[in-house]
Amino acid sequence: MNMKKVIYKITYALLYMVSLLPYRVLYVLSDFFYLIVRLSGYRRRVVRHNIETSFPEKSTQEHRQIERKFYHWLCDYFVETLKLLSVSRETLLKHIEFHGTEQLEECFDRGQTCAAILGHYGNWELLSAIGLAMKRHTDAVMGLIYHPLRNDVFDWLFLDMRQSMGGVCIPKKEILRYLVAYKRENRMNLFGYISDQAPKWENIHLWLPFLNHDTPVFTGAERIMRKMQNAVFYVDMERPRRGYYVVRFQLITDNPSSMEEHEITRKFFQMLEESVRREPYCYLWSHDRWHRTHEEFDRRFKVVNGKVIKRTES
Repeated sequence: MNMKKVIYKITYALLYMVSLLPYRVLYVLSDFFYLIVRLSGYRRRVVRHNIETSFPEKSTQEHRQIERKFYHWLCDYFVETLKLLSVSRETLLKHIEFHGTEQLEECFDRGQTCAAILGHYGNWELLSAIGLAMKRHTDAVMGLIYHPLRNDVFDWLFLDMRQSMGGVCIPKKEILRYLVAYKRENRMNLFGYISDQAPKWENIHLWLPFLNHDTPVFTGAERIMRKMQNAVFYVDMERPRRGYYVVRFQLITDNPSSMEEHEITRKFFQMLEESVRREPYCYLWSHDRWHRTHEEFDRRFKVVNGKVIKRTES
């Protein structure tokens, strides 16, 4: 057994034991972590800049309040995700309400697969438990598309958490192959696409207004949804109180080919902005998603036949 596997097994055992603690105790730990994170100034520059530029109409006092609540929520996110290692399905469903699942099952009834598009808002890891809310199509494949972490140990640990409720995690580069295979097998499925990451320069094909920024966005998820003719749902989350989430599936379209190119992506970002503005602290402000600017892109790159290529130096 190599050293990475040894470290993984030891870390898993330790985290599993911590996850056995009741929610109320885990939130005490979260409060302790919050103090450490605040004192350490974890990504404070990025967080502060993102909040201030996203809400220029708010006062400095309001910015700082969002910042404090964000750090508190971020620590809660980690203990809530950790809890997935050991929590029972019955207990978890006491902390999550799913709404709109009947629409998903109606799509499955007529043989149409589904796609869920969401952002880093609320606790997105909890989407892996959607299979628990199915009434008739309990054998449908439910999963998340993810970007593997560079650290193998943490990657394996997050996979354990994300797949603990029966969900399937598939690396983003392999998802189309899996979807085609499921289609051949006539297996109904729903996969979640977290679509608000910052794309690399060569993957920028669209810029959209989002939270007062000219924002580069991924369009690959929409291309897959069109190819598979998925019914597309936006996933909205609310956090009525600590430890409890309400997850709503809101239909964007059940006929992607009827929509103009990039319209699904545009609609997603409009809906995500509405969610963020409703309760700003639940968004992942520590991600430096606006460090690539449109001006720099136009200066360094050009689009030729749909491909992004570097400009030659003159």
